[in-house]
Amino acid sequence: MPRRLLLISNSTAHGGGYLDHCAAEIAHFLGPVGRVLFVPFALRDHAGYAERARRRFAAMGYGLDSLHEAGDDPAAAARAVADAEAMFVGGGNTFRLLKALYDLELLAPIRRRVEAGMPYVGSSAGSNVACVTIRTTNDMPIVEPPSFDALALVPFNLNPHYLDPDPTSTHQGETREERILQFLEENDRRVVGLREGAMLRVEGDRVTLKGTTGARLFARGRAPEEFATGASLDFLLA
Repeated sequence: MPRRLLLISNSTAHGGGYLDHCAAEIAHFLGPVGRVLFVPFALRDHAGYAERARRRFAAMGYGLDSLHEAGDDPAAAARAVADAEAMFVGGGNTFRLLKALYDLELLAPIRRRVEAGMPYVGSSAGSNVACVTIRTTNDMPIVEPPSFDALALVPFNLNPHYLDPDPTSTHQGETREERILQFLEENDRRVVGLREGAMLRVEGDRVTLKGTTGARLFARGRAPEEFATGASLDFLLA
């Protein structure tokens, strides 16, 4: 079975509600799936987060179970992953999310399910952990996971919520582009800057840029490249 991933930059867009801007794309991606397993660990209030996601997925026609309901037992969590039809990993703090996945020993079980064809939807932090490492997240390290190595479901990195430099700003700190270029000084890994409203759909060996805002690609030794909605980015899987 081919890997199937939908990696979304943000959960909420200006002027809309939770997942409104990407609901149609999620529904098209999930298709006939009946229930989705939600991973709420990027936020502290697991129950509240799960209820919010449950209401939104119900409006799209899907049932939703939350992984926190399996408790703190890694074996129970692994069984929930093994039984899942599809998975949605929500946004929040990427460090907290990754630490929870390590604590519950879930990296390998999730990889196995995705390799077997289980659809994986990630938003923000949930998209970050699908990559090789979380080193290009914007989040503060409020907790310390055992490693920055993540699920490696795709062989590249993302920077969700990517912001273009503002030529009118008087802020003197590094721009998002400068921070990604610093990452490339130490790591030879492609980074896709996903603007809010953008997402990547991975189907086997195909990658398509979806959404409305486009993306910026960074690679060591090359000038950043701009890609518009609808672009094929299959080369990212090479």
